[in-house]
Amino acid sequence: MKIAVLVSGGGTNLQAIIDAIDQGKITNTEICLVYSNNPKAYAIERARKAGIPTAVKSPKEFANREEFNETLLQILKDASPDLVVLAGCLVVIPDIVVREFSNRIINIHPSLIPAFCGTGFYGLKVHEKALERGVRVSGATVHFVDEGTDTGPIILQKPVMIQPGDTPEALQKRIMEQAEWKILPMAIDLIANDRVSVEGGKVMIKGYESLEL
Repeated sequence: MKIAVLVSGGGTNLQAIIDAIDQGKITNTEICLVYSNNPKAYAIERARKAGIPTAVKSPKEFANREEFNETLLQILKDASPDLVVLAGCLVVIPDIVVREFSNRIINIHPSLIPAFCGTGFYGLKVHEKALERGVRVSGATVHFVDEGTDTGPIILQKPVMIQPGDTPEALQKRIMEQAEWKILPMAIDLIANDRVSVEGGKVMIKGYESLEL
């Protein structure tokens, strides 16, 4: 399976995917493209060090959003991935891309959806809101992408306990280490090995009961 990974920042989730492929935790998979909207994203450097093709195009380079959307779609079509992985990508994925890759785009979100998700909930903002609300458990979710924001079918979730005195930064780091870097590679491996299907808007996983999340 060929995957394209879309990133905007440091690329820690991208690195988790690269490492999991190298370690054999993700099988039958190669990264055919890493795309970023941010030319300064360290994720692009990570990709280049790993010998992975890259593409960088910012919406700011275009006269309007429609031109950017068409360009992004063409970049992905040219790479012809079987799966598109959003790994800390802050660009709103246009509907034309979602339709072209229906049930073939997944996203990692740093909360237990439906909590702390949707428009405006990204990065540290998610963890700030969770701490403000006083929840005892947060975590991460991998889901398919549809035309909504964080509304697509859920594939995997992993809870992470919130500790007394947590800051948004400390919680973000723990959720990355204990949840995001585990369930995103796992979801990719499951999809690569034909163990995931969407039926009636819900995800079915072959052998789900034996997974060690």
